[in-house]
Amino acid sequence: MTLLRTHLGSTLRGARTAQGRTLRDVAKTARVSLGYLSEVERGQKEASSELLNSICAALDLSLSTVITSALLEIKSHEAPVLTVVDDAA
Repeated sequence: MTLLRTHLGSTLRGARTAQGRTLRDVAKTARVSLGYLSEVERGQKEASSELLNSICAALDLSLSTVITSALLEIKSHEAPVLTVVDDAA
């Protein structure tokens, strides 16, 4: 099962590490606990929209950018839906 929180967390972690920033630095800027941010990044906690927005702001990213990246990641993991065409009918 694909969970949105898993992909949001992965996107946030990727952005943070690409910026060369520590969990501590981003947590302080976002005003969330280090442990909570770590759980969000690992997909163990589902951040409220307010906290997600705060984390995005701390990373200098728009909420729409993070959500779009997560949705593209989800789409790449989805199995294609196949239909059978019956020519005999």
